[in-house]
Parts: sequence; structure tokens; C-alpha cells
Amino acid sequence: MLRNALCRLSSKTGRVCAATSGVVQRALFSTGPQQKHSTFYEFRTYFIRPDQNSAFLKLTNEKIHLRTAHSELLGYWSVEYGGLNQVFHIWKYDSFSQRAGVRAALSQDPQWLGEYISKAIPMLTTQDNEVTYLVPWSQIQSPPKEGGTYELASFQMKPGGPAVWGEAFQASVCARATPGYGHLVGVFHSEFGPLNRVHALWWYESPDQRAAVRHEAHQDARVVAAVRQSVSHLQSQSSKLMFPCSFSPLK
Repeated sequence: MLRNALCRLSSKTGRVCAATSGVVQRALFSTGPQQKHSTFYEFRTYFIRPDQNSAFLKLTNEKIHLRTAHSELLGYWSVEYGGLNQVFHIWKYDSFSQRAGVRAALSQDPQWLGEYISKAIPMLTTQDNEVTYLVPWSQIQSPPKEGGTYELASFQMKPGGPAVWGEAFQASVCARATPGYGHLVGVFHSEFGPLNRVHALWWYESPDQRAAVRHEAHQDARVVAAVRQSVSHLQSQSSKLMFPCSFSPLK
């Protein structure tokens, strides 16, 4: 419609379509609000051999300081529901060049390699990572107190990006980010890994509180209406309930 209007105008000016074609194309391919800074968060999931779960957590507790000496750890959790023998951790980086420097330094750190990596890797079956940004309308909000449990709710949205589903998704999340529901720690959008994926990290006082909140949300007309608007853009979703490790900054 915009292009047709501009082309009709061009019959008078002879120049409008050529001058605005780039603007129209950029508008058509825009993906919504853009990232304003280079900070990103690397999600890492490690799958542990069932007979090595306790040993892996003990080793990591003893040696994690060798890793956090190189870059900032946001949180480290053990997955309780939604996946067995898994740990999930989030690392913050200011830029991709900083991460590359960290990885290079770690590969040359004899203490890290000898005391941790050489022992930890045989305990794992697979590893996975995903690069994410905070969505423009979210920031990291620490829980009101230590303890409790965290939920990582992951949503695979339809292709098109935030320009297509961003407003509806934001409304569905914000409808629950109110007193009486869970505490929203942060909302992340994937950059590398599966695309069009959004993660909401929630904190609850306990798994039972999370169950009660879910029950209440199903009866809240405001939440139900917002979710119905968002679900038309949804392909699939998953959830993990996690407990923070003793060494996790987010507890």
C-alpha cells in the first residue's frame, strides 16, 4: 500500500519512487526494535553422564573460580524438571571480540585445563550453546531474595522476527510480570542457535508457588487474553525448572 501510494506520487515528481525505494525496502525487512549495545549472553547446557552428576557438580563447585576469573557468570543451575542430568549456565560478554579473547586465554590456562577440563569433559555426554540478547524492553532483575527455584520458559516463534510477533509476545509476558505472579529475571532473544526463539527466565519461591501461579494465571482473564494474542505466532514451547548451584551469582 505504501509503495503504491509513493508510485502514484512519482507520476507527478518523477523522482519519488527512486528516492524512497531504499526506505521502503528497509521498512519491509525491518525486524522491529534493534539492539542498542553489543552486550550478549551465552546460554550453555551441559548433559552429564547419569553416574557422574554429583561428581561433576562437586568438581565445578571447587573449580568454577578458575573460569570466572576470565569472564562474568550470571547464573549456574541444575535442572530438576524438564530435563535429567543437565546443568544450565549463562555467561555475559561485552562483545564477540571479548568472548574470543576469553576462549583463547582459557585454552592457554594450564590450571583450568589440568584441574577442571581434563576431569570434567569425560563426565559429559554433549554440550550445547546459544547466543542471546536481552530484548529491548527487558533488563536483568535479581530475585527479591536468595533461594527458591527458577524456570526457563522457551518459546519457538514463527519466522518473521519481533516485527511480526514482538508486541504480542511482550504483552503475554508482561501480563504475568505483576505482583502475585513470578519474578521476571530477564527475557532473551536468540541470535545464534535456533532463530526466532525467546526465553523468559522466572524466579519463584518454590516449585509449589510456581504451580499455584500457573493455576491462578489460567483463571486470570487479562493473562488469558494476552496469551491468546501471542499463541497464534507460536510454533512450540518448552520449560525447565532449575535450582541454583551454591556458587551461582543468581541464587
